[in-house]
Amino acid sequence: MSTVAEPERSNARLGFWLLTVGTVAALGYATRFTTQGKSSDRNVLYHWSTAIGGAFQFALFLAIVLAISGGSRERLRLRRPASWRRALGLAAATLLVCYIGLGLLDKIFHGGREQALTPDRWQSRHAAAFVANFVVIAVVAPIVEELLFRGIGFHLLRRFGDTAAILATGLGFGLYHGLVNALPILTLFGIALAWLRSRTRSVYPGMLVHAAFNSVALIVSVTING
Repeated sequence: MSTVAEPERSNARLGFWLLTVGTVAALGYATRFTTQGKSSDRNVLYHWSTAIGGAFQFALFLAIVLAISGGSRERLRLRRPASWRRALGLAAATLLVCYIGLGLLDKIFHGGREQALTPDRWQSRHAAAFVANFVVIAVVAPIVEELLFRGIGFHLLRRFGDTAAILATGLGFGLYHGLVNALPILTLFGIALAWLRSRTRSVYPGMLVHAAFNSVALIVSVTING
């Protein structure tokens, strides 16, 4: 795979990235508003179809990311941090701040309730399907979303400066989920992950934080909350 220097001034790649994120966001909000008022299935993570659909969706997103980046590890920032010790320290601090800050925001906006993905209780008879969904949400999603936003997205937006890239990818990450009440929470989470990427010059620490955050949310939903 080839390497390229940062920042890159490619209007075509940036336009393709904006089109991708904008399309996903538009479809998400259209679905949200057309189904508003309808009850959601809190047991969706106990269905095999959810895992299969999620895996297909993220496979498509990954293909788009690879197409935009041209398969360049440098554009995706798939490189080791200069210091893993420092990177892991920053990742741990980011995760802690996210739990505190986003937890407080959730009490105001109730974003977790709006998304309604996590089940109310543990159902052992559907354990295999839950594990499959857990892998999609806690492993596949963090990898693909970090490559989409903190990888190629951040890379293409760096021409406007790191601060602009952090804020823009954070907002894009929030809109991409197609939620209303959770938008401030997801945007701030995206900003925190983008800040971590800017400090470590790598997407790997963000993947770890993202995966840990999603994993804990799922585990808590069927243990403590359940």
